[in-house]
Amino acid sequence: MLEVNSENFEQEVLKSEKPVLVDFWGPRCEPCKALMPQVEKLEEVYGDRVKFCKLDTSKNMRLAISQKVMGLPTIAIYKNGEKVDQVTKDVTIEMVEEMIKRNI
Repeated sequence: MLEVNSENFEQEVLKSEKPVLVDFWGPRCEPCKALMPQVEKLEEVYGDRVKFCKLDTSKNMRLAISQKVMGLPTIAIYKNGEKVDQVTKDVTIEMVEEMIKRNI
């Protein structure tokens, strides 16, 4: 998964040709850390159609707030520079996969 931050978010996420999944996480968020290996497995399945990125909200707080991320974990899908879907709080890997399928 590509690590995005305030310096490359616009280029890698908002200007991407294909849909982008962004995993908003934090180092103190245990559910985030538990979910990430499962999201990485989804990248093996859908990585040819969706770009997978992760954003550490503890280092990019303003960016996370500007994207209306108010709780963790949050996983969002962007298309053509717009957030089109997201799951947050009690996220399961099934919810993430369903969201990917809806948006590819």
